[in-house]
Amino acid sequence: MLTIQNYVKANTLEEAYELNQARNSRILGGMMWLRLGNARIKTAIDLSGLGLDQIEETDRVFKIGAMCTLRQLETHAGLREFFGDTMAESVRHIVGVQFRNQATVGGSIYGRYGFSDILTLFLALDTFVELYDGGTIRLSEFVKRKKDKDLLVSVIIRKSDRKVRYESIRQTKTDFPVLTCAVVTGVVNGKETWYVSVGARPMHAALVEKEGEISKDTAEDTIAAYAKEAAACYTYGTNMRGSAAYRQHLAEVLIARAIRSILTEE
Repeated sequence: MLTIQNYVKANTLEEAYELNQARNSRILGGMMWLRLGNARIKTAIDLSGLGLDQIEETDRVFKIGAMCTLRQLETHAGLREFFGDTMAESVRHIVGVQFRNQATVGGSIYGRYGFSDILTLFLALDTFVELYDGGTIRLSEFVKRKKDKDLLVSVIIRKSDRKVRYESIRQTKTDFPVLTCAVVTGVVNGKETWYVSVGARPMHAALVEKEGEISKDTAEDTIAAYAKEAAACYTYGTNMRGSAAYRQHLAEVLIARAIRSILTEE
């Protein structure tokens, strides 16, 4: 059962940060997972009045406020134009529209949940997080940090000439994923580079960066070998949804599938 002693709707980020430093304080986010747990919260901090529910697009970046919902990612015209159906694909299996209208981007990223589709996709993209006290850092660095009492203000995705695909496997449509996978490719410093993110292992997503040229003419067995090599870079665990060996096999399949899809893109 969740119990809250005090509720505060913060007027500024500074106020929210200071309140959050107390041991038994908690940022509310979308309250989709928090409300299901057993916790006694002394001060619940609401960020909904701070204007963090907007997606800003410039020539160089998408800046996604921490209080933006997963539904906003799914329907935003600019994200769809730039990333195609990938952003919508990464969230479409997450329970239902009602849930996605409440679950927040900030909560999904800050929680570093092992089952997070959003974290898996964003990790493969050129993504940064803006922290109130810690400044702006790469998402790949953020996920390795121990959880602290800083505030996640926004998520920033830099625009670049890269192709992206997202894949996931679930036992049923709205269940937690058995495995998630995002593959991104582009030319970095003059070399073709592939970024592979695999999550729900059942640990949170991790990123592997590999250089290597793969074209439409690349043999199927070469792509399969490349995917197998990438999948072997991760550790896997066993739970009720699958064994470690099964997850590693799925990773090989999904990575290869994503690569083939990218290669056939016009």
